[in-house]
Amino acid sequence: MINVLKVDHIGIAVKNMAEAKKFYTEVLGLTVQGEEVVEQQKVKVCFIPCGDSEVELLESTTPDGPIGKFIEKNGEGIQHMALRVENIREALADLKDKGVRLIDESPRYGAGGASIAFIHPKATGGILLELSERK
Repeated sequence: MINVLKVDHIGIAVKNMAEAKKFYTEVLGLTVQGEEVVEQQKVKVCFIPCGDSEVELLESTTPDGPIGKFIEKNGEGIQHMALRVENIREALADLKDKGVRLIDESPRYGAGGASIAFIHPKATGGILLELSERK
């Protein structure tokens, strides 16, 4: 059974990570908590805690990466919303049993060491929804 704990983060696609960070740090007064490159997804990520959730800035490392393609098609902006789940494997099995269209049928590595999986936007009313399990 799926057990959603909270909104984990909101993923925002940006063209320039350094410029985007300035707004969140200098204007809003938030603090960057971590940055890393996730080679498998061709993306550089930056987490900025905000209360009990985080803003995740996403900059493509190559034009053909998922974020590069997203920006080319839609421009910069919200790319996905992530929900933290207690057990991602159980959540995926439950969703599959319910006939929900998934992008990932099994978890993969996500930034910050999370296990992640995506639900197809056609199943969620047009929102790319990420499930995230953090230990």
